Amino acid sequence: MATSQAKIMSEFTNPDVEVLISAEQIKEKIRELGADIARDYAGRNPLLIGVLKGACTFLSDLIRAADIPLGIEFIAISSYGAEMRTSGEVRILKDLDVAVAGRHILVVEDIVDTGLTLSYLLANLESRGAASVKLVALLDKYERREKDVAIDYLGFKIPDKFVVGYGLDFAERYRNLPFIGVLKDPTQ
Repeated sequence: MATSQAKIMSEFTNPDVEVLISAEQIKEKIRELGADIARDYAGRNPLLIGVLKGACTFLSDLIRAADIPLGIEFIAISSYGAEMRTSGEVRILKDLDVAVAGRHILVVEDIVDTGLTLSYLLANLESRGAASVKLVALLDKYERREKDVAIDYLGFKIPDKFVVGYGLDFAERYRNLPFIGVLKDPTQ
């Protein structure tokens, strides 16, 4: 196992990707977030909704770190398409398979930047009658914020750089990196 991870690191730690947040830093932060969520949601059986595809890795590790009964669900929502910047038009690509009315919802997102997509999603879930809707995000690219979004549980604030790894991609590449890295020139 260590050999395969070393291979991934050597293959992807190259001039195109610079490590911003190490795998160990991510693991430690997720342990903290899981403990906070377990404490705050004790006795409530929250529904964690992962925003596909980027939050899948984060959600998988987070649910193992939150020692409470919980449910998981997925939604796919987009305002990017194949671009690096948001179009501003939000579309639900895959909706939830369960009703959220009366449930305590915790949206799990990989990165918050402009806030446009998440603002729409959070309002949409509230309008469906959820008992509560909160947000946990691994990354906050706060410099790009156009719409205020309350992040209830936050991993890391990051600068306005294009990041990949740990579920985040560029053209479906780099998701499998165990760290968060800055993609130096995504046009290549």
